[in-house]
Amino acid sequence: MKTYLMACSLFILLSGCAGTVPQIELVFVKGGCYMMGDTFGDGDENEKPAHEVCVSDFSLGKYEVTQSQWEKVMGSNPASRKECGLECPIENITWNAIQEFIRKLNKKSNAQYRLPSEAEWEYAARSGGKKEKWAGTSNEAELAEYAWYEKNSDFKMHAVGLKKPNGLGLHDMSGNAREWCEDRYDDVYYTVSPKNNPPGPASGQKRVLRGGIFADDAITLRATRRASDDVDIWDGDQGFRLLLPVK
Repeated sequence: MKTYLMACSLFILLSGCAGTVPQIELVFVKGGCYMMGDTFGDGDENEKPAHEVCVSDFSLGKYEVTQSQWEKVMGSNPASRKECGLECPIENITWNAIQEFIRKLNKKSNAQYRLPSEAEWEYAARSGGKKEKWAGTSNEAELAEYAWYEKNSDFKMHAVGLKKPNGLGLHDMSGNAREWCEDRYDDVYYTVSPKNNPPGPASGQKRVLRGGIFADDAITLRATRRASDDVDIWDGDQGFRLLLPVK
């Protein structure tokens, strides 16, 4: 009941500012502990070692932030894939630009949105830390039901929410747009990661990206696969979703 009331209050708050503040549909994610990283034995070196991580409760965007939502906050639409439509993920934005979007959105909505940490993202993608290879399934024969990728996307980005959600009700966490996380990136961070709410490395030039894109193969879409990029890179494949901490 508490979670339901919180979600309803947030919906009322945001919808009350229609035209200036986009509605961000959230899914509550109950925190817990899980084995983060290469649990199937076929991961890259930067996914090792698999290690226990515990994350606190949070709420996460049901969908990737769309071009329409970005435009309402920022007043412009820098997306390179305009033919995809306003309900497609915003892309062609930098990690730094996302921080400006979040600052403006938080000021307008009196909220405390941020990007998910890498540990929070993987926990949510794997339906609450389950041993899932992709977001929603471990069966490659079912992957096209959950993700836009090389075998079904026609090598195009698609509007959010058209594929099945994972076990938590989150859409497109595998495929479509690759998603920025809050953390700095380090190849060997898993060897020193703390157990509880790991914040990522204290220094580093790059930030974490997760989830793969519409043109990737199934291997690249794995929920544990880690990628990274510079914070000032504009890329037509990279978007994000928002996290709201639960107090």
